[in-house]
Amino acid sequence: MLMDKITETIAHFIGLFEIKVEQARLRKDYEEFQALRASAETQPPLPDVDAGSRAPFDFVGMDPGLRYQLLGPELEKVIPWSHVDLQPIPILIPWSDVVPPHMELISEGVRPLTSTFERTIDPPGSIAVVANQEIHLSDNDYVGAGGHGLVFSPEMDAGAELASLLHGAARLSPFGHQDVPASAEGIEDFILDAASALESFVVEHQDDGDVHVVHQETIKGSFVNGEAVDELPKLKDHLPAEDEEEEETPTQTATFVDGGGLVAIDPSVQVVAGENTLVNTALLTNNWQAGAVVATLGNYTEVNAIVQINVWSDSDAIGSSLADWTFDPAEATQAFNIATFSRVDPAGDGQADAALGGFPTDWVVTRIDGDLLIMNWIEQFSFMMDNDVHVLSSSGVKTMVTTGDNMASNDVSLTELGLYYDLIIVGGDIYDANFIHQMNVLLDDDMIGGVAGFHMTGEASLSTSGNLLWNSAEIVNIGAADRFEALPSYYLDTAGDLKAGKNSLSSSVLKDDAFSGLEGLRVLYISGSILDLQYIKQTNILGDSDQVALAMNGIEDSFPDADWTLSTGSNALINIAGITDLDSAGKTYVGGDKYSDEILIQAELISSNPELGGQDPDKLVNEAIAFLDDELAGTDDDAMPHPAHHDAPHPDVMQTMLA
Repeated sequence: MLMDKITETIAHFIGLFEIKVEQARLRKDYEEFQALRASAETQPPLPDVDAGSRAPFDFVGMDPGLRYQLLGPELEKVIPWSHVDLQPIPILIPWSDVVPPHMELISEGVRPLTSTFERTIDPPGSIAVVANQEIHLSDNDYVGAGGHGLVFSPEMDAGAELASLLHGAARLSPFGHQDVPASAEGIEDFILDAASALESFVVEHQDDGDVHVVHQETIKGSFVNGEAVDELPKLKDHLPAEDEEEEETPTQTATFVDGGGLVAIDPSVQVVAGENTLVNTALLTNNWQAGAVVATLGNYTEVNAIVQINVWSDSDAIGSSLADWTFDPAEATQAFNIATFSRVDPAGDGQADAALGGFPTDWVVTRIDGDLLIMNWIEQFSFMMDNDVHVLSSSGVKTMVTTGDNMASNDVSLTELGLYYDLIIVGGDIYDANFIHQMNVLLDDDMIGGVAGFHMTGEASLSTSGNLLWNSAEIVNIGAADRFEALPSYYLDTAGDLKAGKNSLSSSVLKDDAFSGLEGLRVLYISGSILDLQYIKQTNILGDSDQVALAMNGIEDSFPDADWTLSTGSNALINIAGITDLDSAGKTYVGGDKYSDEILIQAELISSNPELGGQDPDKLVNEAIAFLDDELAGTDDDAMPHPAHHDAPHPDVMQTMLA
């Protein structure tokens, strides 16, 4: 925009005026700032001192000098009797600083007599752990590969056969379906009922050829499939063989064809329809409460039992067209039931050395009004169906089909650490039971045959078995088997005093050989009962019945020189369980009856009634084949039966299994 001279002069003046005004404002602010800075007090300079230093020590790594040591509680020293007219004098001292009682009493000018230490200690609480792990997998696949133009629809009822195996497994189990005990009475009833059921099963089945039983008051040693052994088999030596991977990747060489041409390919067909793995592992360590001496006024019931069952059917039907294929006769299904019972005496020879020391004169009493419950209930269950249907032919390329190779794993590991006492007195009964129940059920009835006209000249290998059923269990009791003695009268009197609310211990109790060399006793009094139940149940169920039909390629050349590798077995069903139960670190006095029972049941059942029976697999395969292309079928289309739909659902046997 152009302005006349007058307007332009006025605009320049206004702009110049604004600049002057802004400069004046800035000058005013700057002068005030300068004045404030001049009026500020001058800070004295920092002192400059030369300080000499010496470092006579070499530097070391980080060491804070902290040492963890559990502090003892504050104790109140009570003199229950010294003079009739003299009141007790409380002295707070840590347990680690306790000196012989007579020295303390003399320093107070009081005649030395027996004294008691009392403190407030939180007693061990009841504990109950219930773990239920379940895996359900259905992986029933239908695969058609190659240019055969066929549909394979075998009419096999794998569910009925699996239900039959489950029925046989139930016959070999002394336990039915068990509900988790919900109370102290429920735990007591379960232990007693289980002991009775085990004894009844032993009487009924001990002469069966497929059941091995060991029933004694105390079992010691290891057993494999009913036989006592010194050395146990190792799992890694019996796992189904896996394909060994080459350590070094082979050098790839390029193939060059000048101009138009074909690259030669070695045709092959590789099928993996099995190789499933089911694993249950459970390890329990129960160290919730323990005592050098345990005294119960009631009964002592101890039950340890391991039940192991392997049931399988591995009857395969192989067509005559595969008679020349390579089979490994060593690849048969293997089943192992492995059990170990052992005991550890923590006292050992230490009591003889301890007897050289004196006896305690001081004690601490902790009380539990009612029962002490210690329960771990673990159930692990894996159910897998992998019934695959394949119709295959070689089309002149490398064909790889994997419809198995599934993995199911349940794992539990519990370690329960509690409190240690020198003396545990129980006003009621003691129930101590450890149960391990393991079961594997496998159905691996495969059918493999060739369609009419199938032939080949290449290399071929077939594996339909090589399965592993593995049950491994161990129960370790800490406490000698011969530690039980009748309850002395002075323990009975002491229990009566504790029940009445008195914290006194008789001199005879204090002079028990187990307490020799101790300065003071930690005493736990339980007015009710101790109920200690450890229960592990592991179950693996696998249905892996595969049906494979082999045909020639019908679209182009038939490629009879193709190499074939088929694997429909090599499954692994594994149960591993262990219980370590701390019962007592020394003696156990029983005022009532003492019942001890240990039972091992190892059973196996091999099905002798496969669904395929003695039928011809080639005939079954050809009856279940239909042509999709009329030209491939030829003129006699009516000769081939119309098949059922190949993707019809498999029967569900879950209701049968859970019933």
